[in-house]
Amino acid sequence: MKKILIAGLTVAAFATAAHAGGIVTPEVVVIEDTAASNQGIFVPIFALLLLIMLHHG
Repeated sequence: MKKILIAGLTVAAFATAAHAGGIVTPEVVVIEDTAASNQGIFVPIFALLLLIMLHHG
């Protein structure tokens, strides 16, 4: 069991060292701004109304 653990740690150490000098291309991140900030409230309100209708229904 110790041999497998030592072999695994050795492979992990060499694998991280091999990838350390790689070339990384920068990614472009596009953030879209929403028109209104309160659009995330509709789903909880509809869920609450549905629960109320099912309870009284």
